[in-house]
Parts: sequence; structure tokens; C-alpha cells
Amino acid sequence: MSIVWDFVQDQLLGMKWLNELICKALSALGVDVTGRIGGSVQFFLYDVIKITVLLCFLIFLISYIQSYFPPERSKKILGRFHGIGANVIAALLGTVTPFCSCSSIPLFIGFTSAGLPLGVTFSFLISSPMVDLGSLLLLSSVFGWKIAVAYVIVGLVIAVVGGTLIEKLHMEKYVESFIKSVGTVDIESPTLSQKERLIYAKDQMLSTFKKVFPYILVGVGIGAVIHNWIPGQWIETVLGSGNPFGVVLATILGVPMYADIFGTIPVAEALLIKGAQLGTILSFMMAVTTLSLPSLIMLRKAVKPKLLALFIGICTVGMILVGYLFNVFHYLFI
Repeated sequence: MSIVWDFVQDQLLGMKWLNELICKALSALGVDVTGRIGGSVQFFLYDVIKITVLLCFLIFLISYIQSYFPPERSKKILGRFHGIGANVIAALLGTVTPFCSCSSIPLFIGFTSAGLPLGVTFSFLISSPMVDLGSLLLLSSVFGWKIAVAYVIVGLVIAVVGGTLIEKLHMEKYVESFIKSVGTVDIESPTLSQKERLIYAKDQMLSTFKKVFPYILVGVGIGAVIHNWIPGQWIETVLGSGNPFGVVLATILGVPMYADIFGTIPVAEALLIKGAQLGTILSFMMAVTTLSLPSLIMLRKAVKPKLLALFIGICTVGMILVGYLFNVFHYLFI
């Protein structure tokens, strides 16, 4: 069984055969892959191709699943649950929406205007950009299944706890008035044929790929620079075990950036290789995907400053706690 899993991990998800093929091709062209420039080229080509292939496959699969859960049906599903159970369902529903933080906000507004509990909609808003089925498999291809599963679980926990806390604090009065007055139309979702679902999945894949691919290029480019040009001692000094504030620093640095999980993973991969701590890296990834400045600006249009500050505070504290927790127990995952 372990042999089969290792094959899946290394050859199907990790695509080590692709890395070896690129190495041989570059060497045949006279490129020294052991040098900084050649190593950067190899890292860049390997990660771009690997992430692109996995991205297209995963987004197609996720979009096909999502075709069974359009907004109208999602509202009805969430409306059947109450209490913390509703927050759990909302967080899980966020895992089948391959959206970045900005793309999740229109759905959050739609759910809120439809009358769903505010805490439930925030659980969805937190989990949607932070964790999805695609991130589970893509993280497995880079970090291994233990880290991937742990990342998804802690992301869901932050989403459920954050939404529940917002619900208990009764923050509804801090939602902008125009959100509450938006009229909703309760329309049954049309029944799609299998062909229509496949076409929908293909269109979503192409659309998402066009949006995400520039971030993949930037993320892999940054990862290649970190991997081959920045001394490991620097990374260890700033984000290693010697700096007790590394988690806080990584979280703060992640907020101004705007990328989704697919563009963030190459940077995280390079940081891990260079000696950054696991928890510090996970906090960085969560901050980049969930608390990007563009998404916060968009969210400010829908909620008042006090609720926005609470959302940022809950996410930030949760990410920092997760970072320190994983740094303490990193030996269980690596």
C-alpha cells in the first residue's frame, strides 16, 4: 500500500518524472542545472508546467461538482441548518468554490442579502479562498498529504470558529444598509444535462486559468529566486526557529499580497526548502489567500469598519495561532 501511495505522491501528484525530463532536456541544451541560472530555469519550468496541469485538471473537476451547487441551491442547503452546524456546512461549501478572496465576496453579499445568518456567510467567506479541493491535492503534490490535510482542517476550523464568533456577537447592524435591502429572486436552478455540465466545467476551467496563470508565473518566479539566489541563512534568520516573531512577520507580510493558493504554493515551497518553519509558511499562505488588500477594500463596501476589523482580527489571530501550533508540532509532519 505504501508503495502505491509513494507512486501517487511522487509521480502523479509530484510529477518527479517531469522534473527529471526537464533536467535532461536542459542539460542536452548545454544548460548547467546545478548553477544558479540553470537551477532557476529548471525550477521555473517544472513548477509552472506541474501547477498548470494540476490546476486545469482540478478546476475542471471542481467546477463539474460545483455545477450541482449553484447559488440558488447553495442558499437552500444553508437555510436548512442552524447553529454551528450551519457554519460547518458553509465552510465545507466554500471548499467546492475555486475562488480567490475577491471572487468570493459577491457570493457572500448574495448569501447575506438572501437572509442567511451573518456568521454562516462569514464562515463561507473565510473558507472559500483559504481552502478548496484543489488546494488539498496541489499541496499534497508539494508538501505531502499530512501537511495538505492539516492545512485544510485548520482552515476549516478558522472558518467555523470565526463565523460562529461573529454570529454570537450579533454584528448584523454593521452590515451596510444596501445589502439588507437588495431584493432576491428565488429561482429554481435549471437542470443541466451531462453535456452542459461538462461544457460549464470546461468554461470555468479556462476562465479560472486565465485569471490565475499570471499569479502562477509571478509566484513561481519568486520561488525560483528564493530557491536559487537567496541564501538559506537569511531565510532561517527571518522565518526560522531562531526568530520567535517569524509567524507574526510572515502573516503581516502576506496581507498586502494578492494571489490565490496556486500562486502562493511555489513561494511556500521555496521557503520551506530554505529553512523557514512549517507553521510560519502556513500562516503566510493563509494571509495571502484570505486577507489580500483588494478583497478587504471590496468587503469594506459591504460591511462597516467595526465588522471589517473584527473579521481581520479573527483571521489574523487564527492564522498566527495556527503558525505557532504547527511550529511546535512540525516534527509530526516533516
